Amino acid sequence: MTILGFPLPHLFLYFVLYSFLGWVMETCYCSIVERRLVARGFLYGPVCPIYGGGVVLMVLFFTPLKQNLALFYGVAVVVMTSWEYLVGWVLEVTTHVKYWDYSQFRFNLKGRVCLWVALIWGVLSYIVIFFIHPPVQALVAGLPVWLEFMLCGAFLALLSVDAAFTVRNLVLMAMHVESVTQLGQELQLQLALGKAELGGRLEDGAAALRQRYSDQVAQLERVSRRFRHIYGTLKVNQNYSVSHEDILAAAALAKEELLRRREALKARVRR
Repeated sequence: MTILGFPLPHLFLYFVLYSFLGWVMETCYCSIVERRLVARGFLYGPVCPIYGGGVVLMVLFFTPLKQNLALFYGVAVVVMTSWEYLVGWVLEVTTHVKYWDYSQFRFNLKGRVCLWVALIWGVLSYIVIFFIHPPVQALVAGLPVWLEFMLCGAFLALLSVDAAFTVRNLVLMAMHVESVTQLGQELQLQLALGKAELGGRLEDGAAALRQRYSDQVAQLERVSRRFRHIYGTLKVNQNYSVSHEDILAAAALAKEELLRRREALKARVRR
């Protein structure tokens, strides 16, 4: 079975190899920037599928354009930037996690893609197709058929198990994010009511909500250790976000306000 003239087993082995190389590149870059070991990717294994899928797209669609470098570069920029945007959008919609964010750079689109990265994609496509992929293609083509199928079966089984565990944790994480955000909304409402009228029951309710919120955040952090970008703003959709620190700060201010008003009321009663 072939796709655009490329055998399907070869394409799968390209996907696995370049997913691993992409993971190595991302891990080295982020570890150098943060000065600590940062294992990239959302799967448990050492793979970043966005790179594997991206290179497979390069091999399928850019190889016929090698004779026209200007067209090659332009198509590479458009296709690879679209691929990055699509993957970012799918991950955000399905997991409520933003795995990369270019919002701090000019000419970005919703933080998922930006101009300078798009231009880099064109350069990387040129390097991969003209220099890296030819020896890789020769290596894969030289594998015996039995070894080729054994490698495909083994990698497919490993990736399937990895993906199953990852999806399970993503679902748990999404549930915790939903719960945490709902509790944050309830807490904000309770605190707003507490500022408007005095009462021990309201204060106790706010304290209980704060405790539930803290417990849910702790559970979320335990579940999301594989997903390092969840620790900032907790998001449920594009229209609402709540910061853990903001909620706790608001709770502390509301409590101080309640105590101040209670003491003022006691003073008036004594008079």
